[in-house]
Amino acid sequence: MKTVTTCGSMKFETEMQRIVFLLETKHNMNVLQCVYNVDNRDVTPMEHAALENAHYRKIELSDAIYVVDIQGYIGNQFSREIEFAKSKGKEVIFHYAYRGNSLPIY
Repeated sequence: MKTVTTCGSMKFETEMQRIVFLLETKHNMNVLQCVYNVDNRDVTPMEHAALENAHYRKIELSDAIYVVDIQGYIGNQFSREIEFAKSKGKEVIFHYAYRGNSLPIY
């Protein structure tokens, strides 16, 4: 079982949650995912830094990152995560390239 960390824009939060469900239930992947701010609360700079550090640690612990590039969108932070993963020798799986394997198209 491959362990992956999802990376993607929070503007596609709902789609990312659906994709994670499919990766774990249909594609035999163990997913370390983003922390979702479901209460839409203000995040302090210290909390933001803690979340970012935790996310990069998840990438380090993973075999790969799963890039949720809905509509081909890759932002600046997202690009840094991809480069970080590559620098650590992690596989980078793009959703749009993988979606032909029974994943939904958003």
